[in-house]
Amino acid sequence: MRSTSSRPSGSWVVPEPYADPGCAGLPQHATKAVELLGQIDLPGEAASVRKARHYLRVLLAETGHPQADYAVLLVSELVANAVRHSDSRLPRGQVTVTVARRSGTLHVDVIDAGSATSSPRVQVGTDTETCTGRGLWLVQELAVAWGWHESKAGRVVWFQLASG
Repeated sequence: MRSTSSRPSGSWVVPEPYADPGCAGLPQHATKAVELLGQIDLPGEAASVRKARHYLRVLLAETGHPQADYAVLLVSELVANAVRHSDSRLPRGQVTVTVARRSGTLHVDVIDAGSATSSPRVQVGTDTETCTGRGLWLVQELAVAWGWHESKAGRVVWFQLASG
């Protein structure tokens, strides 16, 4: 498991169009300064859900982000989906979680190997009483924005949370 420092010096600017796999869900027209808070590579296995949750909890405790609990819940759901439904679950597969802040908005990417047979979608008929298939529904309900796309780094599923 590789983890970059949770506190790199300074901030970096997203080029237009950006080529970096981190923060890949940010709009391509974004050129404002983005502060990379941290990134971690995890094996594509179920135990990585707990590791991602712990990593994000510790990282956001340092920043005092007011929606840290929502961020931890949503990253748990996305990493669980990645290790359950993507090709990252195959031998030597991995999932990358990248966390950044831009103009007060927390932006989290979960990057996996994608899948030729499935793509992220909110299941029809999902609600608070549904027992399974609620991961993306929760993301849709709690995030101010979310989406997914294919990139050179893999399939990127991202969400954003406002600071307050």
